[in-house]
Amino acid sequence: MKQIRKVVCAISGGVDSAVSAYLLKKRGFDVIGVHMVNWDRAEEDSNNCPQSVDEKDAEKVCNHLQIPFYVTNFVDKYWNEIFMYLLDNYRKGRTVVSDVLCNKTIKFDRFHKYAFDELQADAVATGHFARTSFGDFLENRLETGLIRLLAAVDPIKDQTFFLSTLTQSQLRRSMFPVGSLTKQQVRQIAIDAGMDEIAEKRESMGLCFIGKRKRFDAFISQVG
Repeated sequence: MKQIRKVVCAISGGVDSAVSAYLLKKRGFDVIGVHMVNWDRAEEDSNNCPQSVDEKDAEKVCNHLQIPFYVTNFVDKYWNEIFMYLLDNYRKGRTVVSDVLCNKTIKFDRFHKYAFDELQADAVATGHFARTSFGDFLENRLETGLIRLLAAVDPIKDQTFFLSTLTQSQLRRSMFPVGSLTKQQVRQIAIDAGMDEIAEKRESMGLCFIGKRKRFDAFISQVG
């Protein structure tokens, strides 16, 4: 079985992915940090859009950890394969869980292809609160047999529902370094690692591109 050396870690600019990258490096992996841009910010107020701040924070994290930092752009793919699909279903009165679709289509498909094809990664890591039967760092991986998606240790932050549509192939090469930690432990690790600012950062609670619009249907009327 090929040894895992190079791990591409998705860096969102938040504490979960920052600690994931830190733990990977601490374990001796060759870590590369990559920030995904999924929305065109040219039409938004950059001062009010959290995405602009997130990218800067992602770079700060990678600089602090002394790992390479890349930015990859999935704007067209996000618009065509996710956002327009969400709009179409919204107009038809259907509810689509955007995080499930984004994980399946962008983070664990397009991003995986970028990591493996362009950066020659051996594995990919994200800051999701989830675990698998192969271990948080794929330390229990097997060449054959099924890999099982397991609930995170922190029941409040568990994100396995949002990963429920991932394929065996996607899961077999995915690491979830914070899956066996609580959110409080993650924040404390960030502080101990000298990333206080990231540890104290508020979690993302909305969609950047909606901006100051209070109603999603009002936003749809503008883009539709």
